Order: sequence, then C-alpha cells, then structure tokens
Amino acid sequence: MSGRRKVAVLISGRGSNLKALIEADQDAYAIALVVSNVEDAPGLAYARAAGIPIFAHSHKGLKRAEFDALVDAQLRAHGVEAVALAGYMRLLSPEFVARWAGRMVNIHPSLLPLHKGLDTHARAIEAGDAEHGCTVHLVTAELDAGPAIAQARVPVFPGDTPEALAERVLVEEHRLYPKALAELVRTL
Repeated sequence: MSGRRKVAVLISGRGSNLKALIEADQDAYAIALVVSNVEDAPGLAYARAAGIPIFAHSHKGLKRAEFDALVDAQLRAHGVEAVALAGYMRLLSPEFVARWAGRMVNIHPSLLPLHKGLDTHARAIEAGDAEHGCTVHLVTAELDAGPAIAQARVPVFPGDTPEALAERVLVEEHRLYPKALAELVRTL
C-alpha cells in the first residue's frame, strides 16, 4: 500500500461498485477495509476474495450515532484516510459526516441534483428525461446534496424500462467511480 491512500468502502448489498474499485488499474488508493451494515451482504465475497479486511455488523438495535461510532472506530483502527460509499443503504449521522467531511464520497445513480434518493431510474423515465446517468459526490449531511466530483451520462431511450436503464447506468458507475475516487485521494 506504500504511496497509496488507505480507503474504506461501505456497502450494504451486491457490491458491484466495490468490485469495480478493487479491480481498477490505478495507483492512488488501496482498499484497507470493507464495512457492511448487512452481515451477509453478497458484496463481501469480493473483499474476501481480494484478502481485504471486513467489518460486517448489523445496525439493528443500535442508534444511528452508536453504529456510526463503531464504524468510525474500525476506520481509524485500519488507518483509513478516505471513505467510499458504494451502495451503502443507510443514512449517516451528522457526527460521522462531519468527521469525514471532504474525505467521503458516494456514487449515486442519477445526474444530481436530479432524482435524489431511491428509484432514480423509474423517476428519470417518468420525468421524460432525455439523459440519465450517475454522479460521484462529496457526502454532506443532506442526502445526495454534496458537491459533484464527476458525472457520466447515458441516453434514455423510448420504451426504456427502469431495469434496462439501470444496467446502462451501472456500466458507467463502474467506469467512473474508480477514477473519481483516485482523483479525490490525490488531493488529500
């Protein structure tokens, strides 16, 4: 890991963006820890296969700030310098966001500021958007409102389904996220 910034990736599900971050050909960051609030998240298999340490712990029964304090302690114990949210389906406490301000990014499946939150592909189609895509942004206390670092666009075709659109956007997410994360950590 010499010369590369230590990054933690937080996931809750399948981990396809984690896989893209692991497989990216770059020299700016090394994934030092993968965190999941879902103990059996399928994406943890990518971390295991790559020999990356894992902290998987259910958030159930804990207050948001309590759980985030557990995660923060793990990040510090692993010398993490930046955090990448990759399908982490949990709102973060204001304390956690403040602690990692300017060093935490998220990938969101829309062209922010359009379509914050969930169901972005269906909402883009319903809105009649000609383009859709994904955004890598700095994480702030307000959901999906931090400054954009990078975006990728895809066309919305007549007759598109949310699933078909999601597949095209995901290809761009996997291309965009490693580059944007590398750019961020180079500024730290």
